[in-house]
Amino acid sequence: MIVWLNGAFGAGKTTAANELLDLLPGSTLYDPELIGAGLRHMLPKERLGEVDDFQELPSWRRLVVDTAAALLNEVPGPLIAPMTLLRREYRDEMFGALAARRIPVRHLLLHAEEPVLRCRIDQRASAEGDEAGRAWCLRRLGQYAAALPWLTDDAHTVDTSRLTPRRTAERLAEAVEAGHGAVDIVQTPEPTAETVAAGVLLFDERDRVLLVDPTYKPGWEFPGGVVEPGEAPVSAGVREVFEELGLHLSTPPSLLVVDWEPPKPPGFGGLRLLFDGGRLAAGDAAALLLPSAELRGWCFATEEEAARLLPPVRRERLRCALRARRSGLPLYLEAGVPVGAPDTVVPE
Repeated sequence: MIVWLNGAFGAGKTTAANELLDLLPGSTLYDPELIGAGLRHMLPKERLGEVDDFQELPSWRRLVVDTAAALLNEVPGPLIAPMTLLRREYRDEMFGALAARRIPVRHLLLHAEEPVLRCRIDQRASAEGDEAGRAWCLRRLGQYAAALPWLTDDAHTVDTSRLTPRRTAERLAEAVEAGHGAVDIVQTPEPTAETVAAGVLLFDERDRVLLVDPTYKPGWEFPGGVVEPGEAPVSAGVREVFEELGLHLSTPPSLLVVDWEPPKPPGFGGLRLLFDGGRLAAGDAAALLLPSAELRGWCFATEEEAARLLPPVRRERLRCALRARRSGLPLYLEAGVPVGAPDTVVPE
């Protein structure tokens, strides 16, 4: 298990984590910041110059998960990770990857009001003579305030404003023992080879496409999932629509796109199929039921709106699928780019 101590800089995560070691038998301090420090030594300065924070590095997010899994083969656990995590898409990516490895996460938020945070940041900077660090931490208080709504919804909150580090640790230990902060997330094992996945596009009366917001990976997605062994792709799409949305499709959806996704470590790639599930009646949309451990929300989006929500590879796949829907001709893609005879590519 990982006890992830989240919160703004100055909330007291590190001091509370060290106190918490005494209260959780077998626990080990796991500081993901050390992985960032290592990457600073290993990555070219040109790459480091492209990011403002090491959390923006996909390698950091991957290594935090892989290192946690490796450590839990060496120590009994839990791992106590004091680490600010303010971007929800990073939370989804990392906690989803931990869930895929069957590593449970307790997400605990150490909260303090901004005047308290500013005072603590000033005190630490003065003691360490780190004016650059003071400015860096203060700049991120706005990011913390912006992230607070989703943080308090996702994590168990402990207000540290008037607590000593020891009392904070005691409150955290009580929360862990009571099961608070447990991350309820889908636990799908990571693939070990190429996969076939089937997605289904569903539309409203304005031809907006239905998108869903997964809890286990960044970015929005289409309803659908991996085709199981021996399962027909169209059947997989119908099954996933029912499992994810509670909808029964009365007729099999028609094929729009076949996209070959090349392997890109750590992913294995494979075939990605998109089907046209047709228009939903207003009553169907109102009755959608989402599995909370897998999806946190849904929306209908125009192509332009979807382009802002979807990661690039899915954005291009949707663009081609909508063209195929308009033309009535399915498209074959490789890495999101149409391949084949020129007359199969629908013009802009």
